[in-house]
Amino acid sequence: MTRKIDLSCPCGSKLTLDKCCGRYHQGEPAPSPEALMRSRYSAFVLGLSDYLLATWHSTTRPAELAPDPDTEWKSLSIVSAEPPLDNTGYVHFRACFYERGRAQKGWHVLEEVSRFVKEQQHWWYIDGTPTLTRLKTRRNDPCLCGSGRKLKVCCGE
Repeated sequence: MTRKIDLSCPCGSKLTLDKCCGRYHQGEPAPSPEALMRSRYSAFVLGLSDYLLATWHSTTRPAELAPDPDTEWKSLSIVSAEPPLDNTGYVHFRACFYERGRAQKGWHVLEEVSRFVKEQQHWWYIDGTPTLTRLKTRRNDPCLCGSGRKLKVCCGE
């Protein structure tokens, strides 16, 4: 007998991947800018470049998007997600990640107010204004993955 393993969704919703962002990765349209934002974050975590490109508006979409094996996405927090007006929506988020193998090695936070537009019954990512901050962490700080454990016994450095 084969057992199905229920993986937690990387977006931090506390739902399983198949009940949360996974269904959007499989083709179901995201119902809101926040749902699309969460599914795109999960796609970054899972290395789903095709999904990221497919949900990027054609007017701003890059020609390609290679996965970055040196980046480990750890947590997502939604700062605000206003109800969309006139088929335009904004989501302010913070995403923590750990960068390996580069001059910028260490913990960082990416913060962005992303802009989304609804066309043809689908939400699309347009663009955002990102800021990147390098974090100065200490071993006894809470882990940035959101586990509630100390950094030194969780994701460590």
